[in-house]
Amino acid sequence: MADKRDYYEVLGVSRSASESEIKKAYRKLAKQYHPDTNPGDKVAEAKFKEASEAYEVLSDPEKKAQYDQFGHAAFEQGGPGGFNGGGFGGFDFGGDMGDIFGDIFGGMFGGGGRSQRAANTPTQGAHVRARIHVTFEEAVFGTTKKLEISLKEECASCHGSGAKAGTHPETCPKCGGKGQVVYTQQSMFGTVRNVQTCPDCQGTGQVIKEKCPDCHGSGYVSQRKTIEVTVPAGINNGQSIRIRGKGEPGTNGGPRGDLLVVVSVDRHPKFQRQEYDIISTEPISFTQAALGATIKINTVDGPYDYTIKAGTQTDTRVRLKGKGVPTLRNKNVRGDHYVTLVVQVPEHLNEEQKNALKKFQESMGEVPKKEEHKGFFGKHKK
Repeated sequence: MADKRDYYEVLGVSRSASESEIKKAYRKLAKQYHPDTNPGDKVAEAKFKEASEAYEVLSDPEKKAQYDQFGHAAFEQGGPGGFNGGGFGGFDFGGDMGDIFGDIFGGMFGGGGRSQRAANTPTQGAHVRARIHVTFEEAVFGTTKKLEISLKEECASCHGSGAKAGTHPETCPKCGGKGQVVYTQQSMFGTVRNVQTCPDCQGTGQVIKEKCPDCHGSGYVSQRKTIEVTVPAGINNGQSIRIRGKGEPGTNGGPRGDLLVVVSVDRHPKFQRQEYDIISTEPISFTQAALGATIKINTVDGPYDYTIKAGTQTDTRVRLKGKGVPTLRNKNVRGDHYVTLVVQVPEHLNEEQKNALKKFQESMGEVPKKEEHKGFFGKHKK
C-alpha cells in the first residue's frame, strides 16, 4: 500500500472537499483518461483506474470515514471496495457512478443515469415542419394563409389509451411498470449494469393486450386539418412561424409538440431585399438626367413622385426613407428604399433627333474634324 497515492491527491481536491466537488473532479478525470477515448494508452488507463478507485472510496461516506482515519490500510486484506488486487473486480457502475458515466459517455455504462430514469416520464411530442409560399409584397405587409396538413388526434374509440373498447392497458410484466430493464454483464472493468428502455412497453410501463382496431393501439388517428397561419409583416425568406401545440402528441401524458411553418418568399421582378431595406434600379432618359425632371418610382407602396436634379449622373443612388420593409418587432418602423438611377442611351434615332444632337454637340464645342469622322453618329474613317 506504500506505493499508492493519496486519494485526495489523485482527484486533486482538499480533504475538506464537498461531495459535489469530489464528483466534479472525478468526472473531469474520467472523461480525460477513459480507455475508450485513449485506446491503447496504458498510462491513461492506469490513471483512469486510479481515479475511479479514489472516487469509489471518497464518494461513499462510510468508506471515506474509514480512509480518513486509517488511510489505505483500511482496505487491506480485501477490505471495502475490493481494491487489494488493484483492479476493478468489485466495481458496480450503478447509482451515482452510473450517472457520471451516463453523462460523459451517453449511457454506455447505463448505470441508471438521469436520461434513463426519465424514460417513462411525460415527454413533449416531436415538432412538425411545414412550408408555405408568399409573394414579396405579402412578406412585406403580412398576410394570412391556410395550410392543409395531416395531424395526429386522439382516437375517439379508445380515447387515447390504445386499448380495445372495454379493456385497459396492463402493467408491463417485463419491467414491472418502470419502463426500464437492467442487464448485468462482466467487462474489463468488472460488473457493469446496463439500464435500457423496456423493449416490450417501449418505456411506457404498460402493455396493450387487445389493441384498438381504429388506431391499431397507437391511441391516435391521422386527420386532415386546415390551419390558418398568420404571416407577420416583415418576415424574411426561410424564417419560421411557430404554432404551439400543433405538432406530434406527447408520450406518457406529455404536451404536444409545435408546428413550425417555414416561409418561402417568391422573388420579385424588380425589388431585392437587404435586411429591412429594399433595393431597385430605375431607368431615366438622357434629357431627364441633363435637364432634371419629376419621375414616378415604383415602390411596394405604389408609384412615388421623385424630382431628379439637373445634371444627375448615371448610377446615382437615392434614398426613399421609410419605404422599405417593416421590422418584425414594430410594423410601423420600416427600412428604406434605395434606388439607383441609370441613364438610358437611345439606340435608335430619327433624322430630327440626330440633327438636334448635332447642334447640341456643336454648342458644347465637340464637333469632330471632318477628316476623322463622318458626322456625330457616322462610322470612323481612316
